[in-house]
Amino acid sequence: QVQLVESGGGLVQPGGSLRLSCAASGSTFSIYPMEWYRQAPGKQRELVAGVTSGGSTNYADSVKGRFTISRDNAKNTVYLQMNSLKPEDTAAYYCRFWSTGGLNYWGQGTQVTVSS
Repeated sequence: QVQLVESGGGLVQPGGSLRLSCAASGSTFSIYPMEWYRQAPGKQRELVAGVTSGGSTNYADSVKGRFTISRDNAKNTVYLQMNSLKPEDTAAYYCRFWSTGGLNYWGQGTQVTVSS
């Protein structure tokens, strides 16, 4: 049974930093993409960042230069380093792991609130 556990969310002031982690168990995802999404109240879930098995990354325009996605295949874990946080970054953040045959798995979500 695959399980994704997220951690690292919280309350931070504008300009601050947070590091999110998402660790998977129950399978190996080293050869598949890993992604971070976010969903603010009243808005659709959006892709924030993705990383391929080879380490290539892509980012939403709104977070380029501020967020960094990385992965540790040995730990089956994906990270999202978030710097220079803005109030508009406030959302629930979800990780998504892809697997064989198009299967994909979601984390339970971790809340990030940016406020003074």
